[in-house]
Amino acid sequence: MGKVRTRKVKRLAKEVLELYRERVSEDFEKNKQLVWEVFVSGISKKLANRVAGYLTTLTKLQAKKEAELKVESAAAQADATAEKPK
Repeated sequence: MGKVRTRKVKRLAKEVLELYRERVSEDFEKNKQLVWEVFVSGISKKLANRVAGYLTTLTKLQAKKEAELKVESAAAQADATAEKPK
């Protein structure tokens, strides 16, 4: 079974991702610092860690999808060049 995350964690993480996409990384500690900078107005430590963890997970999933697409496009391109008659 997967991990369960509340709507609040997902909403806050998506909010941070939309506003600071270029600063979100695959490193949990960097994401945690970013969450603390964004939500200065008093977010609990536990909630901040959960949001940072979810950001890290989303970023890793996105990188994995991009890598798969790159491999698929390279394979399709190789097939297209191999099928061309010379």
